[in-house]
Amino acid sequence: MAEPELGLRFQRRFLAARQLRSFPWAELEQSLRTSPDSSLLVDILHKTILHPLCVKYPPSTKYRRCFLTELIKKQESAAAEPLDELYDTLADILNEEESPHCYKNYLLPTGESVTLSENVAIISGGTTGLVTWDAALHLAEWATENSTVFSNRTVLELGSGIGFTGIAICKTCNPKTYIFSDYHPRVLKQLTANIRLNGFVLEPETTHCIQMEPRGQEAEATNCQNPKLIVAELDWGSVTEKQLLDLQPDVIVAADVVYDPEIILALTGMLQKLSTFRARRKPPEVYIAFTIRNPDTYHLFQAELGR
Repeated sequence: MAEPELGLRFQRRFLAARQLRSFPWAELEQSLRTSPDSSLLVDILHKTILHPLCVKYPPSTKYRRCFLTELIKKQESAAAEPLDELYDTLADILNEEESPHCYKNYLLPTGESVTLSENVAIISGGTTGLVTWDAALHLAEWATENSTVFSNRTVLELGSGIGFTGIAICKTCNPKTYIFSDYHPRVLKQLTANIRLNGFVLEPETTHCIQMEPRGQEAEATNCQNPKLIVAELDWGSVTEKQLLDLQPDVIVAADVVYDPEIILALTGMLQKLSTFRARRKPPEVYIAFTIRNPDTYHLFQAELGR
């Protein structure tokens, strides 16, 4: 494999990885033994830690520190030419203060990126909704491969969290309207911030309607094709008839919302209500991605859907 191609592989895995073992470390070490000069290390460093996206929106301090430490270990193990820039970058990061917040940068198949502000801790502020979960990544990947499901349609996302799936769909699938929804105040605040972070701004007329921020002449020419985006506070257990009539989705998506038996009745009840409040139109299509952590919870969800 050519060295630049390996550098690009590292870039993609670095930007979205959750565990360092997902990197092709063995392949890197072999490449360093074959070409012991520092050019490959320079390429990888500037496609990861020093990539402009990561400089502007840095991943967690711990993640960057561990990545560079492992990179240095592989360089020393392969007896490759030392790279001062590598050690200098690690020294700078070691002097940083740890923060409860970080950024995650995801590269989409289209070449665009989704940048999210996330919490370092899985649980914070009494919620798990301030981080991106694996099911959101899989649902977004599936959506980009099946974009016709969403094209020119009204999409409602239940439990949007901090927004990865919805932002990815809006960037790649051309929905007519996309409704992000959640109920936790801190999640809604961070969700709105992430939507803005990815090139969207709140319209001055309303606190709910969002449109794409123009970017130059090309953006001005295509802005009319951008989806109408809405952020909605939605509690499945106390949703009102007016809210249901206002939503009227053609497609419903959700990622990792089937994790607690106590919310399954509220979720299936919400899906049933949304199917009922469609006037004379056919019920919405529903796509839910989730990790099976507890088989009993999964079977309960299946049983409730069957009812």
